[in-house]
Amino acid sequence: MGGIAGLRSFVQDITKLVGTSANDEAAIRQYGGEMLSKLVSADDWLPESFAQPGPASYRQYLLWCDPQERFSVVSFVWGPGQTTPVHDHTVWGLVGMLRGAEIGVGYEIRGDGKSMVKTTEETLTPGAVCAVSPTIGDIHTVSNALADRVSISIHVYGANIGAIARHTYDANTSRQKDFVSGYSNDSVPNLFDRSEEVRAAIGVASK
Repeated sequence: MGGIAGLRSFVQDITKLVGTSANDEAAIRQYGGEMLSKLVSADDWLPESFAQPGPASYRQYLLWCDPQERFSVVSFVWGPGQTTPVHDHTVWGLVGMLRGAEIGVGYEIRGDGKSMVKTTEETLTPGAVCAVSPTIGDIHTVSNALADRVSISIHVYGANIGAIARHTYDANTSRQKDFVSGYSNDSVPNLFDRSEEVRAAIGVASK
């Protein structure tokens, strides 16, 4: 299944999963991770308008938000050398690497006024998937691992992530600051225009 149909199928599958496993985060992380791994195993479906880097900072494009805001799907696009501040999510999240590579560094707070402690470091390459959550580790920073080209990862979060009040952190003092990420786009991909498929099936000419 190629093109935008791959994203449409993923959205349909994750909607079913969230609907049946809303109170079982571990199941969502496991089975949702398998679904995301399948999605990012192919690099033929992300529209170019949702794959454009920003000149000074990474961009976060909304690809789909569940009508009840139970989950959202976004593409993160990193220019060479771009990175995030240390931040949290406050909800479960899945990260799948589509293109390039990124480095994620996890942190823990060891006390107000004290330096945060680095707990993990992981490099994701295409097809790899990892998870974040307040239940398993939610504070990290993410960077493009490549100094000469764009990297893109696909994220799924257990809420409308662009509209959630979250936090950035000073790694030296653990001091937190409120932020709301928003999105870099004003429109989302049209996943459900099947008109060309139907025209082809019934022998009607395209527009």
